[in-house]
Amino acid sequence: MFTVIFGRDGCPYCVRAKELATKLSNERDDFSFKYVDIIKEGISKADLEKSAGVPVETVPQIFLDQKHIGGFTDFEAYAKANLGLYQ
Repeated sequence: MFTVIFGRDGCPYCVRAKELATKLSNERDDFSFKYVDIIKEGISKADLEKSAGVPVETVPQIFLDQKHIGGFTDFEAYAKANLGLYQ
């Protein structure tokens, strides 16, 4: 499972999403991720909306195997329900 986290510097939920993804990648052989800083990469919220197919108001925006999951709380809930995460 390959996960892409779109976020920005100074965003506490982006930090938490990276921490969760790091934890999952350390615990699971089938999980890896990439973090993309939208400011440094010149990616706008409109660009994310095109990929997600829904309005995007906040970051992070997280995609698992190219499927839009949502923000941090959606990612955490998905991990608990499907990836064996227990925090």
